[in-house]
Amino acid sequence: MTSGRVVVGSDHGGFPLKEAIKRHLQGKGVEVLDVGTHSTEACDYPVFARAAAEAIASGKAFRGVVVDGAFIGSCMVANKVPGVRAGLAFNEATAKNAREHNDANLLTLGSGYVSEDLAFKIVDLFLSTECTVDRHKKRVAMIDALDAGRTSPPRSSSPMSQPSGDVPSLVDKITQVLMANPSLLTGAAQGPATGCGTCAPCTQDGHCASTQANAVRGMLAGIKGARVSATPGIRNVPQDLAGLIDHTLLKAEATYAEIDKLCDEALQYGFASVCVNPLYVKRCAAKLKGSPVATCTVIGFPLGATPREIKALEARRAIRDGAREIDMVIPIGALKSGDHRYVYDDILIVAEAARDGGALLKVIIETCFLTDEEKVAACVLAKRARADFVKTSTGFGKGGATAHDVALMAKAVDYQLGVKASGGVKSAADARAMVAAGATRIGASVGVRIAQESKGKAATSSPSGGAY
Repeated sequence: MTSGRVVVGSDHGGFPLKEAIKRHLQGKGVEVLDVGTHSTEACDYPVFARAAAEAIASGKAFRGVVVDGAFIGSCMVANKVPGVRAGLAFNEATAKNAREHNDANLLTLGSGYVSEDLAFKIVDLFLSTECTVDRHKKRVAMIDALDAGRTSPPRSSSPMSQPSGDVPSLVDKITQVLMANPSLLTGAAQGPATGCGTCAPCTQDGHCASTQANAVRGMLAGIKGARVSATPGIRNVPQDLAGLIDHTLLKAEATYAEIDKLCDEALQYGFASVCVNPLYVKRCAAKLKGSPVATCTVIGFPLGATPREIKALEARRAIRDGAREIDMVIPIGALKSGDHRYVYDDILIVAEAARDGGALLKVIIETCFLTDEEKVAACVLAKRARADFVKTSTGFGKGGATAHDVALMAKAVDYQLGVKASGGVKSAADARAMVAAGATRIGASVGVRIAQESKGKAATSSPSGGAY
């Protein structure tokens, strides 16, 4: 059908049709470059029409298809980019004409004017028709001559407008923005440990959903989708906080009985999720079936050094087993080696698996091992790969979250992804600093003990869940 890669793009109104066209092309063996948008959330069509046009102008794509509501605006945008000849089509005849008479290299479609089946026919004809008649070639040359002396406009700094090959330059741009705002790079001082003494032992240092409920409420006030993590041992969790807790048990020696107890506690308290290693996903999903408690698991955990194909396979298996949230660890060594392309592909392949299965993806970048520039790069790559969250830590590294890192990460994702601060929250003051810096979830699980609900009884000790 084609002799090269086809770029596709759309605005929010054209997103469903763009996705259908992408699947149609991939089913025919065509390599597709998708420059967005990636959801039905409202956006501006010039961003994505331009990204598609620039992919053609730069040689990253052979031809392109852009879908908006009425096919007019995107056509106007694309034709502003030198080297692009965009044509709109609303039936097979206009698609054929655009190719035969004008040698158009980018097609715009209006989702409000063509059905899915008709769009497939238009696209197929557009990609299979050539401009071979000399009189038409002469006129195409006259069109191209209008580009003489014109230069392409500078690329947008919007991550979503960039093809994946431009990731390194995009990282540089965002890093420059961060460095120009020193206030974002000033971490809050860590508060002293203030364990409440209720649990024995307690390493939560006073920030506990059971004994410090008001502090937790204050920390999470107004934060959409906020959650805290917790591990076996705490009791008397107020009902309004229970739905914000990710019930976590990731220690290597966790037994079936402990996993079962974790699920029982989650059901009893009404927690948001349980987070376990992949081995236990099917067991947890079965126990939690029919309840609002989600099953979360970790991928490439805790080192991130698993080959990406295995991570994707691991994620897909976990989703088939019942996981609805996926926390993956990036290949830290690849990032530190400057191999941004590998890291992007690593996140992307898991993100695709998560989307296919309807699961939420959180990307753990393990900030304790990274420079500020590397943290920014990791976040930009996660956003470009369409993750849902970036997350600071596994809990198995040498450090946890800081307000400095959270601010950096929130800015790097342009506040469009969630940011989870995991580990290193030692007091309510620290937690407030994390939220003020941009965190939308707090992993305050170090030493938090979650036990079965039995109000008024003395707290009992249980093994630490490890990590987070």
